[in-house]
Amino acid sequence: PAFGGSSGGFGSSALYTPAPSVGDMANISNDIKPPSYTSVQKQLPTRAMKLGSKGKDVESFVDQLKSEGESVTAVNNVSQASHKSIAIKPEIDGVYLKQEEKLIVRMGRDGGVQQFELSGLITLHISDEKWGRIRVQLKNQDSHGVQLQTHPNVDKELFKSRSQIGLKQPNKPFPLNTDVGVLKWRLQGTDEAFVPLLINCWPSETGDGGCDVNIEYELTHLDLELVDVNICIPLPIGCTPIVGECDGTYSHESKRNQLVWSLPLIDASNKSGSFEFSAPRAIPNDFFPLNVMFNSKSTYAQIQITEVLLVDDESAVKHTVDTMLFPDKYEIV
Repeated sequence: PAFGGSSGGFGSSALYTPAPSVGDMANISNDIKPPSYTSVQKQLPTRAMKLGSKGKDVESFVDQLKSEGESVTAVNNVSQASHKSIAIKPEIDGVYLKQEEKLIVRMGRDGGVQQFELSGLITLHISDEKWGRIRVQLKNQDSHGVQLQTHPNVDKELFKSRSQIGLKQPNKPFPLNTDVGVLKWRLQGTDEAFVPLLINCWPSETGDGGCDVNIEYELTHLDLELVDVNICIPLPIGCTPIVGECDGTYSHESKRNQLVWSLPLIDASNKSGSFEFSAPRAIPNDFFPLNVMFNSKSTYAQIQITEVLLVDDESAVKHTVDTMLFPDKYEIV
């Protein structure tokens, strides 16, 4: 089959369907639409800031990022953040690779994984015909058991023996000025060990018609770095929460009846944290479902693009790689 334009010849289906083996896996589109990155600097957890305000510390932090030329998205617009694919950058190098992973996670409020799905895709874009006959070298350190599938035009034996992505007919070039999906992977299950970020929410009734709420996060995959983490907690209509302890910052979005707990970075050095608040006239069910959003340039499956080589002499080719991991849906219900 020919490489099919932006779909990479993988078809138009946006989701995987259950399959007994890698060879029988259904198609997935590479039209993954992640949120734009907001670059941040590592920052230690802070105590709670004034309710409904980002605070002077955050404003100073944002001003610093802007002065360094970074693009900054306001916390109170988090629920309206746009989801845009990584832009193709052929002007940087003649060979451009996108590696995108999408997570779907649904966990119960009392624990247990109701749904976990990871889908990944590597897309190749060549903008200079002299780099058309290439091979992409990968380093696969996956420990989760992801199912891998190469494009039908990719040499499967070369991939199995040398972890290289190259065409079955090496004398032919990859398509020019076209997004070509060359490798995809999938992982599904209900094992809690698959979930990279655990969120525990504990609402307790106070006896006077309100609730005290304790929320904790724990990063279980310490090789990941999650940035711009936002945990959105629903509130009863008209509720004005009283925040006690807070690692990171928060914003009360009264028009949306939600409280947003924000952390600029969660990694091995900041792998756990907590948030406490009280809400008058509330019951425990009011605080679910929680929704989690983040960006990451880490790779969940630990599949890395290490180099690009010419077919003829295996000399290295300059290239650009963009990597992104993001949740399509991540909720505690």
